[in-house]
Amino acid sequence: MNKVAISPHGQFISLTVAGNTHRFHALWLRDNALDKDTRSESNGQRLIALTDIDASVHISAAQLHKNDLQITFMPEGKTLDYPIQWLLNHSYDKPKNDTKGWHNPSQTLWDASLTPNLPSADFDAVIASPEKLKIWLQSIACLGFAKLNKGPVQVGALTQVVDLFGYLRETNYGRIFDVRVEEKPTNLAYTGLALQAHTDNPYRDPVPTIQVLYCLESSAPGGDNVLVDGFMAATTLRKESPQGFNLLSRYCAHFEYAGENDVCLHAKRPIIELSAGGQLQSIRFNNRSAAPFTDIPFKHMADYYGAYRRLGEIINDPALEVGFRLNPGDCFVIDNTRILHARKAFSGAGTRWLQGCYADMDSLLSRLAVLNKTHSNTPTV
Repeated sequence: MNKVAISPHGQFISLTVAGNTHRFHALWLRDNALDKDTRSESNGQRLIALTDIDASVHISAAQLHKNDLQITFMPEGKTLDYPIQWLLNHSYDKPKNDTKGWHNPSQTLWDASLTPNLPSADFDAVIASPEKLKIWLQSIACLGFAKLNKGPVQVGALTQVVDLFGYLRETNYGRIFDVRVEEKPTNLAYTGLALQAHTDNPYRDPVPTIQVLYCLESSAPGGDNVLVDGFMAATTLRKESPQGFNLLSRYCAHFEYAGENDVCLHAKRPIIELSAGGQLQSIRFNNRSAAPFTDIPFKHMADYYGAYRRLGEIINDPALEVGFRLNPGDCFVIDNTRILHARKAFSGAGTRWLQGCYADMDSLLSRLAVLNKTHSNTPTV
């Protein structure tokens, strides 16, 4: 049976549902009220500032009414309703994960065992079906990447992929860029050399959080694509060497790019970036773009390089990678803050031509949230 109790001075309430108790402060409840005087009915934005709420706000009455909790606030004398399920969904009175390097439970870490079940969909299917688009986008949110197959083999077709969830992010490489061999390459990506698994553009702040690579030609031997879950690699390092993990997440590495006459990009961020609460936020790993590290104290530099080397060894381990070959019309979309991508070397007869572009994860997650509301019965990965 559900029940509610008020603390002696009305500073918080204790709501018990199904045997579990959740406490909510009076100020938090008043600040997050859902009534039309507190939140805009048209867009949900807050209409009051915290300074509009009396600093001495407290609860004088609280009672359960069907699926709502009615609370009276003093000295305002205002009674407001809160759906019980809404309160449970927003409860903050719960144990916190105090392990540095934890990841969002909605994200599934993976290794080479994922190879037989790579997340993928057909281009025409996700265009035609919001349900299938939802599942495909959920794969990117959960696993950090997904393939899209059998799209049009035409220049610029990758923009249609971005249109499924968001907007192109233009950089010095243009709205879209060509990944193929150039006589005088401004980036090693424009050669036939093998590329170590890396994240793109670590020298930007903020980095583009989504990358799309779309195949137009693929007749040259080699050039297979390889992906590695950077969060799995970081988690592996944390389990092996908490000290090494802490060094790579505490101190900033330095990245730079000046491969074009009118471009000079610099960024300083940790190789393993954590939120204030210790959650894995992003991986920046790109040996080609690493500048001299100058933010690590002398006494930690040797150990830092040891941890950096070990992370590279983990990333290079075939047990963590999935590989595949793109055919013309195929592409893959990756979370560039989490997934590292690599390329096998290629040469000889034939051609290899991919087009790439950048977008951002916030628009993808927004599109997915809308689809979750409108197609809530669709199964997810």
